[in-house]
Amino acid sequence: MLRWRVSKPTVLSLVLIQAAAVVLLYGWFIRPPSPNTAASEGKVHVLLLSSWRSGSSFLGQVFNQHPDVFYLMEPGWHVWTSMQQAGARSLRMAVRDMIRSVFQCDMSVMDAYMPQPRNVSNLFMWSHSRALCSPPACFLMARDEISKEQDCKLHCDSQGLKLTEAACRTYSHVVLKEVRFFELESLYPLLRDPSLDLRIIHLVRDPRAVLRSREQSVKALVKDNAIVLEQANVPEKDKSYQVLQEVCRSHVRIYETATLKPPDFLRGRYKMVRYEDLVRNTLAEIEAMYEFVGLEMTEGLQEWIYRITHGKGKGTKKEAFKITSRNAEDVSLAWRTTLPFEKVQRIQEVCKGAMTLLGYKTVDSEKEQKLLDLDVMTPRERYQFSWLPSKSTTAKVSKA
Repeated sequence: MLRWRVSKPTVLSLVLIQAAAVVLLYGWFIRPPSPNTAASEGKVHVLLLSSWRSGSSFLGQVFNQHPDVFYLMEPGWHVWTSMQQAGARSLRMAVRDMIRSVFQCDMSVMDAYMPQPRNVSNLFMWSHSRALCSPPACFLMARDEISKEQDCKLHCDSQGLKLTEAACRTYSHVVLKEVRFFELESLYPLLRDPSLDLRIIHLVRDPRAVLRSREQSVKALVKDNAIVLEQANVPEKDKSYQVLQEVCRSHVRIYETATLKPPDFLRGRYKMVRYEDLVRNTLAEIEAMYEFVGLEMTEGLQEWIYRITHGKGKGTKKEAFKITSRNAEDVSLAWRTTLPFEKVQRIQEVCKGAMTLLGYKTVDSEKEQKLLDLDVMTPRERYQFSWLPSKSTTAKVSKA
């Protein structure tokens, strides 16, 4: 038998080399990015801007399941739940600063809003993020697999957020979904930031369908409603309509700011999408959004998108953020057969301007409401324009 004799100095050298390798690898994952890291690496930052019960969770998953995307769902939730006695106007800058930090893969911003110890599971809806269920955050699944929320909950929680930061830095796209912005002006510092390449996808939905969906998730929205209404003392029967009025006004403000003489730094960075168009022509709409932000469709994503939009499910009342397989187009039309016409009339009154601007037609009777052959949407090409990316300094306007 051969025996190897190794001197103590050699053993010491090997140990030191091994230790150095571990430090280097660990440092690679957790080192803080330099101020221009995002710009130098060509990272794209995408904000999915929407409102509650508008299909934004589904849109978020369309990006989340892409293998090139690091996705988090509503990080602004942490700000609103920590300062529940405030109003939306006073919280918007704190939400914006949180968004900026997360876009830059800096999770230390969570220190002010999360209890100790700061585990991954303290992040709002963390298990909805495929990136937190795959390397380097967790080794449960490969990065190109479709994630499974329940498996992620069981196997991928970890203490501290360093691996979350490490995972974030390994993706070409950081995508955040947010429902807590009511105008674009508070986002201007992010659009001007040279370390961010920010694209905004603005998702809107027929407010009549939003009202029906909100009525199925009343308890989940109570605290958010109070913040939207600036803690005003509003009669219970009027709250939903006043909240939706604020939401509709915000869609008008955002859309008009982005399309009517937008500032130069906003040109090429905004795209508006109607949820109804998304569920009617799903693959084409998603491919257009991917192109807008520089992503490519994969075969696996095509299959998943088909399955998730062609199921038999109708959704549940209790699970406000649950994404299940359902017939998405049928769900989008459910308000026409289930919502009382008196409620339809009232929501049409408070959101009339937004509906006209965004291409939603009013119905004048219960008969019209329930006549499903009557299209209540204006064809997209007659109303919608978006600024599309251009390599030239002069932005080009084209129909979305």
